[in-house]
Amino acid sequence: MKEELLTVLTVREAREQLAANLPAELRRSERKPLLQCLGRRLAEPVTARENVPGFARSTVDGYAVRAQDTFGASEGLPAFFTITGEILVGVVPEREIAPGEAMQIATGAMLPPGADAAVMVEYTEEAGSGCIEVLSPVGPGENILREDEDIRAGEEVFPVNHLLRSQDIGYLSALGEMELAVFVPVSVGIVSTGDELVDPTSKPRPGQVRDINSYALFAKTLELGGKPNIYGVVQDDPQLLREKLQEAYAENDLVVVSGGSSVGTRDHTAEIIASLGQPGVVFHGMAVRPGKPTLGGVVEKKPVFGLPGHPAAALVTFDLLASPLLRFGNFTELPEGTPPISAVISRSIGSVPGREEYIYVKLQRKEGKLLAEPILGKSGLLTPLVEADGLVKIPLESEGTAAGSDVDVYLFGSDYVL
Repeated sequence: MKEELLTVLTVREAREQLAANLPAELRRSERKPLLQCLGRRLAEPVTARENVPGFARSTVDGYAVRAQDTFGASEGLPAFFTITGEILVGVVPEREIAPGEAMQIATGAMLPPGADAAVMVEYTEEAGSGCIEVLSPVGPGENILREDEDIRAGEEVFPVNHLLRSQDIGYLSALGEMELAVFVPVSVGIVSTGDELVDPTSKPRPGQVRDINSYALFAKTLELGGKPNIYGVVQDDPQLLREKLQEAYAENDLVVVSGGSSVGTRDHTAEIIASLGQPGVVFHGMAVRPGKPTLGGVVEKKPVFGLPGHPAAALVTFDLLASPLLRFGNFTELPEGTPPISAVISRSIGSVPGREEYIYVKLQRKEGKLLAEPILGKSGLLTPLVEADGLVKIPLESEGTAAGSDVDVYLFGSDYVL
């Protein structure tokens, strides 16, 4: 076992080793009512079965007209129209618009047959009983929505894996999609290890610190659409850790344990994972900073990850290993996700070729440029985590990036894929 420790793999190699021992799809799907689908990922694409709005309607308060009847209209030479009725919202017009006719119409009301535009009331004047003057021309389609202008029947509106947001729920209600095929959230067992850790509800004694990783990883799992379960702090005792990992493994689809992944006489995570079942530890060490001592294991088709104890490293390595499984259920079909945004790095950052490096950055705009300011500090500081807006990745083969260079920033809160 000892000779396997810290045989460093690239992120790609680590994912390939895991994929070789995991099922093709870690997730399962189910059908749920629309109002229970917020924060879920679609297991099937959604295709519109009808047009929306489904009828041509006005986007302004004014008059429904034939656009060609307004051509050439101006304040000095207005176009005259006879008003033949009024159309209210939710009412089907009873007659057709003829040349030289107009019908008063409310915002959202159905356009009458024969009309192909609406004139805003601000560009009209009364011209005696039952007549108006139009003071400005409108083009065909102006100030109206066509029957299929918002959503067209047969159009794919959301792909597989789309994470449903509040606005998406409203959008789908407009289509009458009241039940959806969604993935069951991947359940994640979260364990923290270390004699120095205490529960956040306790006041630490000298030499102790509150457990941060359980809460940060809990929130990260929720953010990704997973189902987190905290199993608390385990002291550096092999038997206690084995019992806790067995419990978390039995009750979850995926287990992460933070701390205890580095090489040391009191670190037992790798040995315990190896003892839980086959194939056990598949790698120990990744060519990343922060997070080199990260380990990955598979126990009877379930992934188990040993993450570093430092919160910044734990979050980065969780993003690299657990996040793809929560988002996509596998490592083999990873889309690009939400694209990073381009910014200019404000200072030079050196890096050692042969490892990927992840830099926390804060965004600010100066002199018309979007700057990414690296947030650097001593190992163990927490403030950089909350000051940062996102991550910049320094590629494996790079020696760093020079001040003034363009960089990609993966924004926290977006559905990015590292």
